[in-house]
Amino acid sequence: MSDGENTVDLGDPQLTMRVATGVAAVEKLLLEEIKRGQQFVFEKALHLTSAGGKRFRPVMALLASEYGPEAGSEKVIKAATLVEVIHVATLYHDDVMDEADRRRGVESANSRWSNSVAILAGDALLAHASRIMSQLDTHTVAHFAETFEELVTGQMRETQGAGGANPVEHYTAVIREKTAVLIASAAYLGSYHAGVSPENCQRLKRIGSNIGMVFQIIDDIIDIFSDPKDSGKTPGTDLREGVFTLPVLYALQEDSEAGEKLRNLLTGPLKTDEEVAAAVALLHASGGREAALRDAEKYLAAVEEDLDKLPQNSATDALRELTQYTVKRVG
Repeated sequence: MSDGENTVDLGDPQLTMRVATGVAAVEKLLLEEIKRGQQFVFEKALHLTSAGGKRFRPVMALLASEYGPEAGSEKVIKAATLVEVIHVATLYHDDVMDEADRRRGVESANSRWSNSVAILAGDALLAHASRIMSQLDTHTVAHFAETFEELVTGQMRETQGAGGANPVEHYTAVIREKTAVLIASAAYLGSYHAGVSPENCQRLKRIGSNIGMVFQIIDDIIDIFSDPKDSGKTPGTDLREGVFTLPVLYALQEDSEAGEKLRNLLTGPLKTDEEVAAAVALLHASGGREAALRDAEKYLAAVEEDLDKLPQNSATDALRELTQYTVKRVG
């Protein structure tokens, strides 16, 4: 499974070509839509859009459409574009809240211009999303009202913190609402607009959500436990920002020497390289990685259960391989 920009080997050459053609159509519509209106608005909205990304959500929508008679149709392309526009809009808003300096390898909009400009660029993208929705149907509008409410709930939940709630349950709810929901939405809308049966639309929506959960948990593990030579990432980036992800939260709950030392060390963002290195070493000594992997495997099993009930075709094979590949990235 290749994870190159915008091109993914899906195992079947014809399926790979259909999806690649669909992603190219999404890119074209994305640029056409965003370039409407005043240049001083669209140049800001294009900043992160044109910085790329894997377009995983459009790929998910196109794969989900393979189960219906209208696979890859104009409506499917619009639905796939819609999800990507919403996704990029949330990145602008996330960067403001996270005070991020970089995004997708480029300067973040809030860093390049200002928080106000970044928020307005995200809002401009939401306007484009609304226009695309209006060209589909009211069911899509209703679906996105629910989806966006869930996104905002996840962001609000993260901003407020766990409080007295179980930290693992709180974090799991946040990633379901903030990350998994849009992958679920891509799978649902791609299948719905391809004319897939309601039962299989719901099945594909669940698959999308659970794949999203697996992706985020594996990313959390890679952030701490991967070899920088393999991942290209500096271990402990989340720790530096005071973000305690699933393996960290499990380690903090441990009744062990590593757990006790972590509880004393992780009282907020880590300031120095030495502190990060000490925390990473303690996390390696803990059972946090294994506990987080068990959760990922639980979501993986749920994906497999739903995939087994779908028609067994090249799209099902691709979704199965894509999910397995996600877990294999841990090494």
